Amino acid sequence: MPNLALSVTATLPVDADAAALAGRVWRPDLGGPAVVTPRGGELVDVTARFPTARDLCEAADPAAALRQAPGEAIGTLADILANTPVDGRDSERPWLISPLDLQAVKAAGVTFAVSMLERVIEEKARGNPAAAATIRSEIGNLIGDDLSKLKPGSAEAMHLKQVLIGQGAWSQYLEVGIGPDAEIFTKAPPMSTVGTGADAGLHPASHWNNPEPEIVLIVASTGAIVGATLGNDVNLRDVEGRSALLLGKAKDNNAAAAVGPFIRFFDAGFTLDHIRRTTVALTVEGEDGFRLEGASSIARISRDPADLARQMIGPHHQYPDGAALYLGTMFAPTEDRDAPGGGFTHKYGDIVTIAAPELGSLVNRMRRTDECAPWTYGASHLMRHLAKRGVL
Repeated sequence: MPNLALSVTATLPVDADAAALAGRVWRPDLGGPAVVTPRGGELVDVTARFPTARDLCEAADPAAALRQAPGEAIGTLADILANTPVDGRDSERPWLISPLDLQAVKAAGVTFAVSMLERVIEEKARGNPAAAATIRSEIGNLIGDDLSKLKPGSAEAMHLKQVLIGQGAWSQYLEVGIGPDAEIFTKAPPMSTVGTGADAGLHPASHWNNPEPEIVLIVASTGAIVGATLGNDVNLRDVEGRSALLLGKAKDNNAAAAVGPFIRFFDAGFTLDHIRRTTVALTVEGEDGFRLEGASSIARISRDPADLARQMIGPHHQYPDGAALYLGTMFAPTEDRDAPGGGFTHKYGDIVTIAAPELGSLVNRMRRTDECAPWTYGASHLMRHLAKRGVL
């Protein structure tokens, strides 16, 4: 049976001692969340200086501000990680939760050629994974599978669009994949994301779904990209494939937005260029002995991360509490799990690990959305907690 245990070594970046990391912990002794940072093997509560993760992200230099913030040690990282998985948790001791709080949670879709082709396949298969292999071959022969050098919105891209329209092969997914406008959608409401060690939700109406291992940019209200973390943009392929108008049902479900383990803020040793070169690794381990491994190289993204952030926030759309932006993935699993031609889909109990050397690892167990912990703690609860704590 796969193990949901969280280790310090795997959770932290390989250069953790040099990283400016911030997360959030649930403190049962105070009845609410706290903003924390790892220091010397302990987690230090810096809520008195930064009541919310949003406040820290809005600092002029979050990395420097975090390093200078005074705080209270609340326990070792090892002990808190050991208490984070829901099974066997001691509700009287702290555990790690999502590093996000008040930020809008957005996502960019169809940002890699491979995932773009898979969305076209989903659309044409109408939720039938058995038809996907044939359609994949037909689309691949017509378009090819290496569009990484094709700049979205360019004259070359628009020429390809006309060719595909002429052959009856154009798709709304190709429009946002190679057209001038990125697909930016709302993944989840603020305060609803889950962190490492948590159960992640699969709607039981779906029978064809997959993890989406992604980098998540942390963007301040000014539009400045201040850091990054890892995310799982859980995707219901059959639901979205039936109609793009079901995107909300396919994406925004209980516990279906996993983020963490920590936000890593940009500084002299870690910049957006590091993100542009990052490869995100994925492992899926099932209770049935199934194992799947994959990777998503940000270097092969078709739209630059900074361009995606600019399309999300600016003069035409503002986020006063900042935003977290999933960048999309090139990983679209096609390996058969059960019957030939059935493709990959999750089974309840799967352990999904998403990792990158600079960001650590995010680990979640897949459960039904109605079996995951319900979302009951919102922005109003947070404000009352912080007021009671006297930090507002």
